[in-house]
Amino acid sequence: MKRNRFSSRKRISADATELGRLAIGLAESGSRLEDLFWQNRLAELIDRLFHDGAEDDLTASLDRLFDTHAMAHDDLADIVEAQAESCVMSDRGQQFDVLLIAVPVLGWSRFSIPAATIPKSILQTLKVHLGAHVFAAGARFAIADYLYSPDQLPHSFVETWQLLQKLGAAALAGADLSVDGSSMPETNRFLSDTRYLVGALAVARGLPLFRWNEEDKSTREGCLKEWVRQGGPCLEPVLTGCAYQPLLADAYHAACRAADSASRPYSLNASVAFLQATLGRPPEELRAIVGSFHDKRLEEYRIGFGPRDSDVIYHGVVWPLLGIEDETTDVAGEIEGVLRKAGLKEVVVLDQQFPYEFCDDCGAPLYPNVEGETVHAEMPEQNDTPSQTLH
Repeated sequence: MKRNRFSSRKRISADATELGRLAIGLAESGSRLEDLFWQNRLAELIDRLFHDGAEDDLTASLDRLFDTHAMAHDDLADIVEAQAESCVMSDRGQQFDVLLIAVPVLGWSRFSIPAATIPKSILQTLKVHLGAHVFAAGARFAIADYLYSPDQLPHSFVETWQLLQKLGAAALAGADLSVDGSSMPETNRFLSDTRYLVGALAVARGLPLFRWNEEDKSTREGCLKEWVRQGGPCLEPVLTGCAYQPLLADAYHAACRAADSASRPYSLNASVAFLQATLGRPPEELRAIVGSFHDKRLEEYRIGFGPRDSDVIYHGVVWPLLGIEDETTDVAGEIEGVLRKAGLKEVVVLDQQFPYEFCDDCGAPLYPNVEGETVHAEMPEQNDTPSQTLH
């Protein structure tokens, strides 16, 4: 009897296979002109897949290349991101470059950090300051009237592209995007977290997008300073009861990565401030224990906070690795530097490797104590105490 053949590798679609072939061609290209050839072919195919909603093909190709051709994987990921967050649209016979943007805001609170609809008057004021201090003169832009939590942002490349289409059309029409807040998923409650304004910029093809692209010698640093100084206070009504730090607007994926990076030291500083306010102890009386947690490789650092005169852990922070960080990167030194700058005198960095484990009962991360054990973070009895895990 004829036997069925079982492939040792999972089959992927013809489109996913073609994506891989084109990405490998780009990775092995020897000239700028050949780069453009492969990039254009990839952009055309990716745009078609976005229109078809074929997220699985994009994911399958990226997964295959991750295992077989790292450079091609990175090249494909870059182009998929670029096509998901930017496009060309037409309005009254004129073509416009359209870019999906995000404006991150780091925040912390002993209570809940809002993720909610932004009142129209506040949205318009925020747009005035973004237009004056961040976006290029003459740029059209639209902002969604919702302050997003990380859990509420698009979860896929196709969803990101779909949001770009809606916001880009709104920008060209001189309108903003109304978001149905009741349809948004609930967000988890964390002591420290990020919120996002999301919008789209539209400029005539080839013109500047941001103030620092213009010829008046504006810099990113100067634009951020003015945005924080003048635009930051406008966020206070939608972040009631929160300490917060606005970051600079940028292309969607770049802004999200910048927020991920900035949120790590911010969460440590927020933790010290929270413990100082809650326990009534100055930072000098606190101790932090830093441990590295491994699965097949180093996955993250976890920092347990407690009093210097006891081995209990009151609070914990997860510091995930980002980008090219690994065992050879001095992440522990960076963490220690942030903690000492926050006022802690005792920071213990443990040499041992901890298993990448969570509580079997509640799923919460376990944190290292000074004895080299992993334990639950347990605050003393407090009213209205938030979750002791940071986002």
